[in-house]
Amino acid sequence: MRLRSDIFVSALIRLVEVKGAYALLRRRGAAEAGALFIKIDRLDGRTAILAPAPQTSEAPEGVDRQFSRAHTQEWIESTEAEERLNREIAFDPDLWIVEIEDPAGRAFVDLVK
Repeated sequence: MRLRSDIFVSALIRLVEVKGAYALLRRRGAAEAGALFIKIDRLDGRTAILAPAPQTSEAPEGVDRQFSRAHTQEWIESTEAEERLNREIAFDPDLWIVEIEDPAGRAFVDLVK
């Protein structure tokens, strides 16, 4: 059984803050099953967008959700990230967006390569 999106987001924000970074909820989506996108801002002009990993990715035992970069480069410009998020919102208005500000660029979620 998958954890509700609102509970997952609350836990993620709390984890980020406990680990010494800053996170904020930029967009609230559907509570039960809204897709979650994460913007990581390194505060130096480099950002990354993490999107839900394809459902075909097999999650290890105990992993509720997996994410992958929504772009081919490791880091992109902030304006490019915002354009990508706006396209995603136009496609799915029920999505969630969490923004993490962390100079180290940590994701705080499970990533699929």
